[in-house]
Amino acid sequence: MSVPATAVTPPLADDLDIVIPTIRNLDFLEQWRPFFQPYHLIIVQDGDPTKTIRVPDGFDYELYNRNDINRILGPRSSCISFKDSACRCFGFLVSKKKYIFTIDDDCFVAKDPSGREINALAQHIHNLLTPATPYFFNTLYDPFREGADFVRGYPFSLREGVTTAISHGLWLNIPDYDAPTQLVKPLERNSRYVDAVLTIPKGTLFPMCGMNLGFHRELIGPAMYFGLMGDGQPIGRYDDMWAGWCAKVICDHLGLGVKTGLPYIWHSKASNPFVNLKKEYKGIYWQEEFIPFFQSVVLPKDCTIPQKCYVELSKLVKEKLGPVDPYFVKLAGEMVTWIDAWNELNPSADVAPVKKTDAVAPKKK
Repeated sequence: MSVPATAVTPPLADDLDIVIPTIRNLDFLEQWRPFFQPYHLIIVQDGDPTKTIRVPDGFDYELYNRNDINRILGPRSSCISFKDSACRCFGFLVSKKKYIFTIDDDCFVAKDPSGREINALAQHIHNLLTPATPYFFNTLYDPFREGADFVRGYPFSLREGVTTAISHGLWLNIPDYDAPTQLVKPLERNSRYVDAVLTIPKGTLFPMCGMNLGFHRELIGPAMYFGLMGDGQPIGRYDDMWAGWCAKVICDHLGLGVKTGLPYIWHSKASNPFVNLKKEYKGIYWQEEFIPFFQSVVLPKDCTIPQKCYVELSKLVKEKLGPVDPYFVKLAGEMVTWIDAWNELNPSADVAPVKKTDAVAPKKK
C-alpha cells in the first residue's frame, strides 16, 4: 500500500471543536472515527452528573456535566438548560476554537446515492471556508462548488460574496418533523438526497436544526444561544430554532452568510411524538408570534459585533414578546446572562467581524 511522503493534516484540525450533548455512552463515535478522530471533542453530559459516560478509546475529548457547568459559571449557570439538548451551547462557551461542528448522538454516517460514505464534517468545512451569496440568488445554487459558477445575469459586483457564518446540514432516514407532523406521518422516512448547497437569502428566516450544524464561532458564536428549554421551562424542542432565528437576524445585520443543504447525516432514531407534543405545544402556538417578531427586527447600526447585537435583541424580546408570556421576560434576562458568561470566558472576543469576506473562493478549472 502506498502512503503519502508527508503526513496529511485534516482541514482545520487545530481550529475546530466537535460539540456533542448526550445522556448515554458514545458508541456512535465508532462509526465516525475515520472522520472525527483528528479533532478535539467537547462532550456536554445532560441529566444525572453521577452517571458515567463511556467514550471510545482514541478520541481527544473533554467532558462536562452539570456539576462542572455550575462550578465554571457559578450563578450564570442559570442560562444553561437542564435535561434538554440545549445544554450543548455550554460547549460553545468553553471552546477556544475558531469553528464548531455539533452533532447529536443518534446521528450516523450517511451514504450518497453512489453508496459512498459522506464525510459530513469535511462538507461543513468546505461550506464555511467558501463565500455565501445572500444578496442575490444564483439559480445554479452554490457557485463555489466544483462544476458550478455564477449564471448569466448575476451582478459582478456581488460575486465576491460574504463570509459564511453558518453551515446547516440535513438528514436521511428520520426527518426533523414537529410532533403533529410525526403523528400524521409516523412511517415517513427521508430517502431523498438533494446534491445542493444554497445560501439562505438575506431577510429570510429558516428552521435551524442543531443535530448537524457547523458555524464560525468567532463571528456568530455569541448568537448561538439555545435558550431556556427542558427542566422547569414551559417549552422544549425549540432550542435550535430560537438560536437559528436569532443568529440569522444577526448574520443579516452583520453582512454574514448562512448556507443549507449538504452534508447529510443518517438520523437513526425517531423520538416519541406524544412526548414531543407536550414539549412543543406552546412553541407551536407561540411561533406565530416569534416569526413576525424576528421578521420585523431592526438592529442599530452601532451594533457591529454579535455580542452587542444579541444584547440589543434581548431588549426587543423583553419588550415585544414579554406581553405574550412571562417566560420571554425570563428568557431575555438569560440572553444577557449568556453574553456575560461569553465575555467572561472569551475576554478577547470583543472584536468586530470583517465586513469583507475572509472566505476563499476556489479558482475555477
